[in-house]
Formats: sequence, C-alpha cells, structure tokens
Amino acid sequence: MKKEDHTPYTISSLSELHRLLQIAKPDHPLVSFVNLKDIHCHFDDNLKSVVYNFYTISIKKGFKGKMRYGQNYYDFDEGVMTFMGPGQIISTEVPMDTTVSGSMLAIHPDFIQNYPLAKKIKEYGYFSYAVNEALHLSEKEQTMITGIMQNIEQEYLSSIDAFSQDVMISHIELLLNYCNRFYNRQFITRKNANNTLLTKLETLLAEYFESDKVQKLGLPTVAYISEQLNVTPNYLSDMLRSLTGQSTQHHIHNKIIEKAKELLTTTSLSVSETAYKLGFEYPQSFNKLFKSKTNVSPLEFRSSFN
Repeated sequence: MKKEDHTPYTISSLSELHRLLQIAKPDHPLVSFVNLKDIHCHFDDNLKSVVYNFYTISIKKGFKGKMRYGQNYYDFDEGVMTFMGPGQIISTEVPMDTTVSGSMLAIHPDFIQNYPLAKKIKEYGYFSYAVNEALHLSEKEQTMITGIMQNIEQEYLSSIDAFSQDVMISHIELLLNYCNRFYNRQFITRKNANNTLLTKLETLLAEYFESDKVQKLGLPTVAYISEQLNVTPNYLSDMLRSLTGQSTQHHIHNKIIEKAKELLTTTSLSVSETAYKLGFEYPQSFNKLFKSKTNVSPLEFRSSFN
C-alpha cells in the first residue's frame, strides 16, 4: 500500500497563491489583496496542508470549516481575524461549496525588508498564535479594521508611484497597531477564560513540583508549560502580563521560591539538597535566584525562622 504523503505544500510566491486560488494575477509581486468572496472552495489533497513563505492577515466571515494552525484549531466565528507568518503550517478542512466573505492581505517579507516594520512585525506575538487565539472583533472594531483594509485595497489597486510602498506600509503598520490593541482588549474581555487558564497554570506548577517530574525533567520551562496548556509561549506570557503584570517565567520563579521557602522551613535538607530537589543543576543558581527574589540568601531566610 502506498504511504500517504503528509508533507505540507509550500507556496513560495503571491503569484503562485493567486494561481492556486484560481483568481487573477496579483497587481504587485510582493503584496496582494484578496477578496475572499472571489474564492471558490475546492479541494486538492495536495493543498490540505500548506506553508506560506509570506505573511497573511485575514478578516473572515461565514467560514464553516476547520483550520488547523500549529498543534490546534482556530475557533472560527463571525468577524474574526487570523494572522499567519512565513514558514507556519496551515491545514484546512472546508465543506464543499462553502463561500467565505472578508478579505486577505498577503505580504512578502521582501516588501517590508528595508523598513522598521520588518523587525517590528516579528514582535507581534499574534503571528504565532494557535487556535482559540484568533482575534474576535466587536462590531465597532470590525468597522475600523474593515476601513483600514479598504484603504490598503484602494492603494493596492492604484497606479504605483514613488510613494505607493511608503503609504501601504504605513497603513499596514496602523492595521497591526490596532490589532495589537484589540488583542490586549480581548485578554480583558475574555477574562473568565483567561482566569481559567491562570488557574490551570497554577495547578500545573503545583503538581509539577509535587511529582517526580522535577527530578526527571529538571526545572519547568516556559515551552513545557505552554505545551501542557495547549497555547503558544507568546500567547501565555501576553495573557499573564495582562492579568498579573508578570510573564510566564516570573510565575515559574515565584512557584520555585514558594516551594523553596516551604522546604527551607519544614525540612532539614541542606541548601544544596534543596536546590537539587527543586531541579537546579547547580546550587549557586538557586542561591542567586532566591536572593534576587527575596533579598536574602536561603541560609539567611532559614535562620530567620530559628
């Protein structure tokens, strides 16, 4: 039996994207604007899983299928935005004859190469967000985003002159800045869901230090914690900062110090034994972290209880 090939198909250029979507060629080789209602969903097994070599920013309505992004699925709904970065694997399952409305902006990295945006766009964590981390817009926000997207489309369709690239990049920066603001708003308005995630984080850390994982795996890492919570490290840290003002690493350190204080005051373990029990490879690292968090050394802390 022939083994099924699950290798993602890489779409290298915007021209190739338009060809695969069976729409007219892009007006610019490095940036394109796609009206999603012009796309007729059809299925080619080779395109179930794809990798773009460019950025895409989409606002979608009426999407009824599933989109797998990284290890999870997006929770599509009316008026949501998705952000894909170069090199990320996207898999879709869409029912036949599905029609989608909205728009998609595709930007090749070369288009912004000589602009500050080339560096800044990599700092927007939402380009690496997974499933239920799509941006859900309020009606007012949707109107604002749609307006900016229309300005980008208008510039895209206009004749190219010496100012075209500067103007389009200015609009893209404005769009991304608003999306950044709305993501932060989302962290607040979806506080109940995020509080649940915070509770899960605290439970996960508590169980980690109570189990033999700390001996087998060492200190918990941000990557490990994020994977266990099915969110990306960037999303988790952004959410925690919005709720607590602290990053994931700070929460891990706080838990280590809390557990260290417990061991120092309730056991006769030496400082070195305490460090090893908490997963530190070197006691010096434990001493340094403990003092930076409490302003006293582990020994001084223990002495204060004697």
